[in-house]
Amino acid sequence: MLQAFFQKKLPEFTLKAEFSVAENEILVLAGPSGSGKTTILECLAGLQKPEAGKIKANGKVLFSAVKKINLPPWQRQIGYIFQDYALFQHLTAKENILYGLKHGANNQKKAEKKAKLMKLLALFEITHLQESYPAQLSGGERQRVALARALVTEPAVLLLDEPLAALDRKLRVKLREEIKKIHALWQIPFVLVTHYRCEIELGDKVITARKDRGVKFNAPIRLTEEICFTENG
Repeated sequence: MLQAFFQKKLPEFTLKAEFSVAENEILVLAGPSGSGKTTILECLAGLQKPEAGKIKANGKVLFSAVKKINLPPWQRQIGYIFQDYALFQHLTAKENILYGLKHGANNQKKAEKKAKLMKLLALFEITHLQESYPAQLSGGERQRVALARALVTEPAVLLLDEPLAALDRKLRVKLREEIKKIHALWQIPFVLVTHYRCEIELGDKVITARKDRGVKFNAPIRLTEEICFTENG
């Protein structure tokens, strides 16, 4: 379970977020560009610090303004898929996936690392690409490598920042289905950011930006409600 309620001051407005996500749920944060969606992910991951509030995952406090707790990203057990995938161009697909296991609590024996790697390569159907570099991969292949890299660390939560935005329409449809399958296998909270109307169907919960003395993400909507953005993706 991921639980979050916090405030973050931005140059144009104060961002307020309040939501919870169970292990069997995907939460979609939807809304126009500039509404603070990525900022929410960065606060959850520890890349930005809120001014007030609290963030918990699996009962562990990641951030608390009152108790002055603010765990660094590598102690939060949170996987993050960046919009541009953020793969290291000088590393092969295999090396990119294993990168997260080099540090801290994820330091494991060689045999354990290899077993995890082979499992994920097979799951994402990229075994034949493990020695390829990012520049040699298609957009869909790079996304699969990024997903494998995030999941190899066995995170408690997975954050996805517009993971399908760089792909063509046909591939987006295919990979939407794959994300649902991966979530069903992993059974951890997913928080997915999008500004594409069609991608809200991924969500068990959908929260959109609401303007009320700032910008709030705090009330799930029904999938039949009108969404506050116009892209039809």
